[in-house]
Amino acid sequence: MSHVVTLKCHVRDPIAITAACHRLGLAAPVEGKAQLFSGEERGLIVQFPGWTYPAVIDVASGEIRLDDYGGKWGDRVHLDRFFQMYAVERTKIEARKKGHAVTETTLQDGSIRLQIATA
Repeated sequence: MSHVVTLKCHVRDPIAITAACHRLGLAAPVEGKAQLFSGEERGLIVQFPGWTYPAVIDVASGEIRLDDYGGKWGDRVHLDRFFQMYAVERTKIEARKKGHAVTETTLQDGSIRLQIATA
């Protein structure tokens, strides 16, 4: 039985992926092959703290393949924080491309508010 989970989240921007990893204090993602429990995957490799296997992102499809064995081999909180930081960084990149100014505020509950204004 396979333990590999495939998530389709449209995580496609390598710059935003790298920025999210940086914000979370993770090593920069590297392109390559990674061994998961039931096989090898190719893509951008992200290693979360305490995870037995890395997450592998296919930027062409937006899918993330990982094996956390239902939380026994990795705490999903790390993945959730990655998604949050990816979304923040991707939004900021797109807003700035259009010439907008972005202000970021972290709220008490851990959510992040982005205010986007025309420059």
